[in-house]
Amino acid sequence: CIVPLKVEKNTIWREIPFTIGITVLLVVMGAIFGEVGFFTGCIFWILFIGFLVYLFRMAMKNQEEVVECPHKRQPGWVLALVTVIGLAAIILGSNMTVDSASNIASRLGMSDRLIGLTIVAFGTSLPELVTSITAARKNNVDIAIGNIVGSNIFNILFVLGTTCLVTTVPYASKFLIDGIVCIGAAVLLWLCVVKTKELKRWGGALFLICYAGYFVYLLM
Repeated sequence: CIVPLKVEKNTIWREIPFTIGITVLLVVMGAIFGEVGFFTGCIFWILFIGFLVYLFRMAMKNQEEVVECPHKRQPGWVLALVTVIGLAAIILGSNMTVDSASNIASRLGMSDRLIGLTIVAFGTSLPELVTSITAARKNNVDIAIGNIVGSNIFNILFVLGTTCLVTTVPYASKFLIDGIVCIGAAVLLWLCVVKTKELKRWGGALFLICYAGYFVYLLM
């Protein structure tokens, strides 16, 4: 909604379809077994390693364009320090938001599923929100899109996959609808960008409307 976002060809034809595929896999595995355990974690980790190999090969093939910075160059250690501090601040702020909001929600009698799908999900998405908005405003649109798509891939394959290797995670029947919504959202993103190779403002508005509808469903 702030600025139209151009989407690279590889993102349209590889990363987004891959996101759709692993989300479908998660929903199918959860629906069949009623849980995601060690076996699912192994599959996710194999796919995660494959995705890392793909990213590495892409990085080796693509030549980075050198852009002359009009401002004085900062030492590498200063940039690294600022980056670490920025990441730490985002994570700390998100954790504080999640903890406080979750405590309030639990006192109001909200279920763990509802808390996880709303407050915790929003809180843990704050870093992506801040990073994407900042990148979009600075015309680093590739970072904005890559941040979101990459975050979803890492959350499913790495975060959930690692968790499954440690302990079995129950998959409640109600999560089936939530999983279908996730698949639908990824498909909608693909449909919005496949022809124009750009996510326009109306697409962003459509996503917000869809999320509002999903949020109302959760509260019903």
